[in-house]
Amino acid sequence: MAKKLLIVDDDPALLGLLNLDLPKQGYEVQSAASGDEALALAGKTRFDAVLLDVMMPGTDGYHVALELTKNQGVASSKIIIMTARDTTREKGIAMMSGATATLQKPFTIDQLHDKLDEVIGGPK
Repeated sequence: MAKKLLIVDDDPALLGLLNLDLPKQGYEVQSAASGDEALALAGKTRFDAVLLDVMMPGTDGYHVALELTKNQGVASSKIIIMTARDTTREKGIAMMSGATATLQKPFTIDQLHDKLDEVIGGPK
């Protein structure tokens, strides 16, 4: 069975690219353009991983990560924070919010695939 991903980003171009690529890699993908939309989706579906932007209008990525880990506990989805901020400086904040890993924007699609392999072991 394909692993389920939730992609959360307010950049429609990035959402479009990832919604095209990741299903071709074998993932089942849903996406959200805001933190509130992501929390609503995560309340209905268990995702293997959440690719989560930090800087979004409304509820930011760190608060979404905190809510997901608080609500799902040890069964929570693996969270990969995607940020244009310096991940060296932001890594501590990301980990305290419940994130499993960080990915510095801009990233290549190969870097994303590698990060997903590292965090959840690939699409199947």
